Amino acid sequence: MTDSKPTRLERIVTDGGADAAILTIDNPPLNLFDKALMDTLATDLEELSANPPRALLIRADGKLVSGGVDVHVFDGLSEVEGAQLWQTLFARIIHPLEALPCPVIFAAHSLTLTAAFEMSLACDIILAAPKAKFGLVETVVGLTPSMGGPQRLAERAGSGRAREFVMTGDTYSAATMAEWGVVNAVHEDVDTAARALLARLAEGPTRAHAATKAIIEAWRSGGVAHADSVTPEVSGQLFGTADLKGAVRSFLEVGPGKATYTGR
Repeated sequence: MTDSKPTRLERIVTDGGADAAILTIDNPPLNLFDKALMDTLATDLEELSANPPRALLIRADGKLVSGGVDVHVFDGLSEVEGAQLWQTLFARIIHPLEALPCPVIFAAHSLTLTAAFEMSLACDIILAAPKAKFGLVETVVGLTPSMGGPQRLAERAGSGRAREFVMTGDTYSAATMAEWGVVNAVHEDVDTAARALLARLAEGPTRAHAATKAIIEAWRSGGVAHADSVTPEVSGQLFGTADLKGAVRSFLEVGPGKATYTGR
């Protein structure tokens, strides 16, 4: 046993001078989502929400990304307590993660089950190693995934595939997840690729990335018409940012692709 935290939150500065963060799950031997890990993730997300980086990478140490949830978490819960568990996990982990005003990348190097996969589906971009596998296997204890996995999987892969994925409780390869549009890309060295993407996104127009997230969130909740209704204001605010003003001047003076961004 160890008294060390089951997560590690690192603040870094990219070579281009951008503030970024790396949140690592490190709860050996299986990175199970027990109460300690869930509480620590919630605390980390409170810190990230209070002081957002310009991009965030979520990854894991160890042989597995996660073997799932520690089943002791479910033992003896009443119906009311079960409902409260899911409400708490939405309120403290899933919704704050989605609400971060910066790009969030999830890197899966190996088996990624249940709560960890549901967390990944709340991120903006999922990268995977070729050997990674994904599963929502809650049927083994008579549950359905309840941290938002089924609906977010349906959004990315379609409702028919989400039903199959959840009801069979099978595990699916990174290649299949990429084919379904769930995983954005598969990399032999996923950690290196994820860190490179982290730097690239952190050094980009942070306020524009936040606007992209807001517009897509409007589409998720209300469809194209709702997204159209919020886009003028959300995008219009970018004209007050130093990044847009500087990038427009750079484009006009020296051409495209040479602007640098500060996140302001």
